[in-house]
Amino acid sequence: MSTPYPFTAIVGQDDLRLGLLLNAVSPAVGGVLVRGEKGTAKSTAVRALAALMPEVAVVAGCRFSCDPGAPDPACPDGPHEAGTGVSRPARTVELPVGASEDRLVGALDIERALSEGVKAFEPGLLADAHRGILYVDEVNLLHDHLVDLLLDAAAMGASYVEREGVSVRHAARFLLVGTMNPEEGELRPQLLDRFGLTVEVAASRETDLRVEVVRRRLAYDDDPAGFAARWADEEAALRERIVAARALLPRVVLGDGVLRQIAATCAAFEVDGMRADIVMARTATALAAWAGREEVVADDVRQAALLALPHRRRRNPFDAPGLDEDKLDDALRDAADDQGEGDDDPDPDGPGGGVPPQGGGPDGGGTDSDGPDDGGTEPSGGHDDGSAGTPGREDTGSGDAPAPGGGAGEQQPVRAGEPFRTKMLSVPGLGEGAAGRRSRARTEHGRTTGSRRPEGALTKLHLAATVQAAAPHQRARGRSGRGLVVRRDDLRQATREGREGNLVLFVVDASGSMAARRRMEAVKGAVMSLLLDAYQRRDKVGLVTFRGKDAEVALPPTSSVDAAAARLESLPTGGRTPLAAGLLKAHDVLRVERLRDPSRRALLVVVTDGRATGGVDPVALAARAGRLHGAEGTASVVVDCESGFVRLGLAAQLARDLGGSAVTLDELRADSIAGLVKDITAAGRAA
Repeated sequence: MSTPYPFTAIVGQDDLRLGLLLNAVSPAVGGVLVRGEKGTAKSTAVRALAALMPEVAVVAGCRFSCDPGAPDPACPDGPHEAGTGVSRPARTVELPVGASEDRLVGALDIERALSEGVKAFEPGLLADAHRGILYVDEVNLLHDHLVDLLLDAAAMGASYVEREGVSVRHAARFLLVGTMNPEEGELRPQLLDRFGLTVEVAASRETDLRVEVVRRRLAYDDDPAGFAARWADEEAALRERIVAARALLPRVVLGDGVLRQIAATCAAFEVDGMRADIVMARTATALAAWAGREEVVADDVRQAALLALPHRRRRNPFDAPGLDEDKLDDALRDAADDQGEGDDDPDPDGPGGGVPPQGGGPDGGGTDSDGPDDGGTEPSGGHDDGSAGTPGREDTGSGDAPAPGGGAGEQQPVRAGEPFRTKMLSVPGLGEGAAGRRSRARTEHGRTTGSRRPEGALTKLHLAATVQAAAPHQRARGRSGRGLVVRRDDLRQATREGREGNLVLFVVDASGSMAARRRMEAVKGAVMSLLLDAYQRRDKVGLVTFRGKDAEVALPPTSSVDAAAARLESLPTGGRTPLAAGLLKAHDVLRVERLRDPSRRALLVVVTDGRATGGVDPVALAARAGRLHGAEGTASVVVDCESGFVRLGLAAQLARDLGGSAVTLDELRADSIAGLVKDITAAGRAA
C-alpha cells in the first residue's frame, strides 16, 4: 500500500483543510464540496485525511462494518450479538465517475430471489464506506441519478436496494467529500444544496509558497516513507485533536442568541428552505469544539456562514458563487443589536483554532477564488454601462444597416439582452446517449417499453417477461411445489425510454452585418436563453463564431455552460461575413465529437441573418457547406436575425440547405415556438 501524503504537510489551502477537519469532527455537518482549478491539492487533501481518522471497531466478518457495541438489527449479515470486535483503519472509498447504480448501492441476485426467496445481496460502495470517507472526484460529471442516490444515503444514513418487491436495507453513514472543477460544468442547485459545506480553492500566486509546494512534493516523490516520517509528530498531534474535539462536541452549548444570529443571516441572504440554518448550526458547534470551547460565539457563526452559504446563493448557472462579506457582517451586527449584544467582543483567537478563517490564508480559497475566473462575466443583463454604452445608440452611428459589402470595423463587446424562457428543441429519433432532459432515448431510467435478454449483468428485471419465459418449462424442470423454477436464460432485462442530453453546438454570426448594438443585444440574449435551457437539460455545449476572414472555435464542446456564457459576453463583432467558414468549422467540431462520444447526438443552432460576404461566390459556398450538414442528417435550427422592412429570406434558405428549420428571434420565445419541435422532427423524417 502506498504511503499517503501527510495532511499537515499541505501548504496553505486553509479553507480546504478546515472544511475537511470540521466534517471529521462532526460528520452530521453533511460533507464538503471542494470547488477549484486543477492541481490545487483537492484529491491529495482528501486522501490524506483518512490517515487522521480514528480507527473503528467492527464486527468480525460483517461486510457492513457494524459497530460491535451497537450492531445494526437490520444488517443483512446479522443478527449480531453485542460484544467485542476487531479494529481497523477508517476506509476511504472512491466512487468512479463511470460507476453503475449496482456498483454504488449493491446488487440483488434476482434469480435466487425468485426461485428460492433468498435475499442474496452483494454490497456496493456505500456499504464499504460506512463509518469512513466516501470520496467522489469530479462529482459534477457523475450522472444525476447516481448523485441523487448518493446524497439520499448520506442524508438518511442508510441505503435501500429495491428490485421488484425484494428490498435490502443497510446502514450507510460516511463523511461525504466531492471535488469538482467548475470549468467542466456545474452541479444542479438542488444537488449543491445537499452538500453541507463548500470551499473554493486556487493555487497561490505568491512565489515563496509555490516554491515550498514544489519542494515538498519532490521530497515526497523521492522518498514517500521518509517524508511521512518527518511529519509523523504533527500528524499524531492533529489526530489527537480530532479525537478531543469529537469528545467535546456533545457538551458544546448553542444558545438562543446564536440561533437567532444564524436564522437572521440565512434570512438576510434569502436562502431557500431550512437546510442552510441547520447546517450553519452544526458547523458553528463543530467550530467551537475544534477551538476547544464549550460555547458557540459570534465568530463561529460568521465562519459557518462563509462555509455553508456561498453555494446556496446561486440563482442561475451564470451567477458566480460567493458571499458578500460586508452584507454578512451587517446581518450579524443587526442580529446582535436586536439582542442588545452589539458590543460583545468576539474570540480573539478566532474559530479556526490555528487554521485561518476563509480567505485569511495566502493560499486559501477565500475571496481570491470567488471572482469570475472564467472571464469576469457578470450575470446577464447585470451592468448598464461600460461596454454596453448608451442603450439604443450605435457605436459607429451607422444604424442597423451593414456597411457596403457587408463589412464593418471591429466593435467593442455588447452585453447580452435579458434571457427568456424557451421551449425545448430536440433531436428527432431515439438515441442512446448520456442521461439528460432533451431528446428521446433508451436509458436505464424512464418508462418501461419492452424487454430483451440481458447482455451482461441484469440491472432492471422485467418480471412479467421473465415469468412468461420460464412458464413453459416448469413441467420439464420437475416443478413440484409452489415456487417457480427459474433459470438464467429465463431472465429478461427491461428496456426503458427516457431522455438524453445532447451536444448543442452554437454557430454565431459576429460579423459587421450583426454589429448594430440593439440587434446584437437581442442575439446574445437569445443565445444566453438557449444556454440556460441547455444547462437545465444537462447538455454539452460548444461555440463557433465567424467574422472577418475566418471562423474560430470560441469554446470546444464542454459541460460548462457558464464558460460558454462568459465567451459569449466578451464576443467582439465587426468585419465581413464568412458564413461558409463558420459552417465548415462546425462540421469539423461535430466530426471530432462523433469519434469521441459516438452515442451523444448533436443539435446545430446557427444564429445569423443569412448574409455571406467575402471571397469568391460566398453565397454558393455557404449553401454547399449547409448541404454538407444536411447530407449527414445533423439536426439543425437557424435563428433568423434579419431585421428591417426589406427582408431577403437568406436564413430560411440556409435552413433548407441544412435540412432543418428557421425561426425568428421573436418566435424563439416559449409562447411563440410551439410548432418548432414539430418542424424539426418533420424535417428530420423527410431527410
